[in-house]
Amino acid sequence: MKLENKEFGFDSFASEMARLKNEKHFDYLVTVVGEDFGAEEGLGCIYILENTNTHERCSVKQLAKKVEEESVIPSVYNLWADADLLEREVYDFYGIKFLGHPDMRRLFLRNDFKGYPLRKDYDMDPAKNMYTTEDDVELDTTTEWNLNKNGELVGTQRPLFTDDNFVVNIGPQHPSTHGVLRLQTVLDGETITKIYPHLGYIHRGIEKLCEQFTYPQTLALTDRMNYLSAMMHRHALVGVIEEGMGIELSDRILYIRTIMDELQRIDNHLLYTACCAQDLGALTAFLYGMRDREHVLNVMEETTGGRLIQNYYRIGGLQADIDPNFVSNVKELCKYLRPMVQEYLDVFGDNVITHQRFRDVGTMNEQDCISYGVTGPAGRASGWKNDVRKNHPYAVYDKVDFEQITLTHGDSMDRYYCHIQEIYQSLNIIEQLIDNIPEGEFYIKQKPIIKVPEGQWYFSVEGASGEFGAYLDSRGDKSAYRLKFRPMGLTLVGAMDKMLRGQKIADLVTTGAALDFVIPDIDR
Repeated sequence: MKLENKEFGFDSFASEMARLKNEKHFDYLVTVVGEDFGAEEGLGCIYILENTNTHERCSVKQLAKKVEEESVIPSVYNLWADADLLEREVYDFYGIKFLGHPDMRRLFLRNDFKGYPLRKDYDMDPAKNMYTTEDDVELDTTTEWNLNKNGELVGTQRPLFTDDNFVVNIGPQHPSTHGVLRLQTVLDGETITKIYPHLGYIHRGIEKLCEQFTYPQTLALTDRMNYLSAMMHRHALVGVIEEGMGIELSDRILYIRTIMDELQRIDNHLLYTACCAQDLGALTAFLYGMRDREHVLNVMEETTGGRLIQNYYRIGGLQADIDPNFVSNVKELCKYLRPMVQEYLDVFGDNVITHQRFRDVGTMNEQDCISYGVTGPAGRASGWKNDVRKNHPYAVYDKVDFEQITLTHGDSMDRYYCHIQEIYQSLNIIEQLIDNIPEGEFYIKQKPIIKVPEGQWYFSVEGASGEFGAYLDSRGDKSAYRLKFRPMGLTLVGAMDKMLRGQKIADLVTTGAALDFVIPDIDR
């Protein structure tokens, strides 16, 4: 969507955002985009909101106010719970202090990192950015910033822990975190009372790199953010660029992209069911999932040439046309997979031990899922109909008949079942399209140097674990002025504190497994 930003002004920003939430029912904060708008406007944020009843979306632009050489914006943490980590990310990279936010610490970078690297005036001289091998500074306090009656910026120190807290680190080298994620967990006996996520262990500065790369050069970066949603991630990026440029794609391109996206979703969900089993110690079910995932990868590889990393979509179409055997092999795959899915339930999903470990664990209701931005199967397990393919159709999802799987209990068991049932829906989508791929161009030729007209756009897709979006601010050059990705996993991890308070430490492992986050997607 092309953004037509609302602007309220600093003094009325908080009240107008509350009105959008409470009166206009924009109850889903999709993302917060920090940006350095340039010398005239300075630092600020773009807020993208959705009304979950009508699925209408709007965007709000708010410039930061300069107070004593600091940039400040009122926090919306009290309106949308996912603003907790979203605002901390903006503070980490731009230095904007959010007034009233209870935890203004860095989120991705080290606590002793100097400067704010996504600002346009950041000095990237390697000699001034030498990496240190010293231990990071561990903070036991945080700061809440506010303006006093004289308009002065005042910080209030708040302790993160009390003397009675027992703190255990789950990760960053823990097998159940599925990557380098650290969950600082406060316990009362074996009961969880608070979780502080620590991110950024494999942060690679992808959004900063995109400001220096040409548009075609940025494509390979999305494939490596979530290797289990590589097709969908790149789909979002090429989608926002194509929308900005006004490129009309052939039906053949749209059909093939839809099929590839669903093959990638099946790939993810098979690995998801396998890893859920592995995290609970059921090795046989893990091997079943890995066995069948190989068949999916074989079908994709014959066309894309990739297995873990898929480099297939291009700006204007596809890297190459489908393999001559693609249609027949996809049909054979669908026929093979349908009975196999029941095996995962027979061996693991419907096992009494699985039910005892998953049932009533990590429960979150629909209202909280919306507030925390828990999209994808994790949110639909609570009844929230958040599927981007239905609410904001792209490719040919508006031409196929499929069911948006929603369950009601909102626990880890329902999240597992939601993934299982979505495999069947993906097979349904593929089977409707595979015999009807139209003739036509697989690539719409573009100019050697691609430039996007001036403007701001946001394009989102339904990734394997939730909504993945790409925000583009173009100034008419061959590189993006600002390219921001909405990761699927950031809000999932941010909701773990709410899900797990009052539950046992062993439940953290099963909840993390059922949420299906991938760390490179979070860290970027």
